[in-house]
Amino acid sequence: MELTFLGKETQGGGSPTLFETDRNSYVVQGWRVTGHPSTTVEIPASLLGHLPPDAALGAELIATGRRWQGDSGECETLLISGDSLDDVVLAKLDVPDHEACIEVQRKER
Repeated sequence: MELTFLGKETQGGGSPTLFETDRNSYVVQGWRVTGHPSTTVEIPASLLGHLPPDAALGAELIATGRRWQGDSGECETLLISGDSLDDVVLAKLDVPDHEACIEVQRKER
């Protein structure tokens, strides 16, 4: 899997990141969520602003009701679930212990 960096949202200790793949999908790096499977991550809604204009994430986004203050301002956080990544792909990424990465299919708008 080849990854193309699309953008990230930063705040001390957290850096949710979005990558496009060569498989018509996205890799989403977000915060681990206690009480949910490892294939569910929490992201700031502002991370979606890094998607290409004609694309969306092909997975349900669930509002958490929590607010997040990052470099680009305040926004709501969302839960998203996807597929786990293999160790070869994970080795290409710098993922802190409190974060996880998932693969989500691309959806056309």
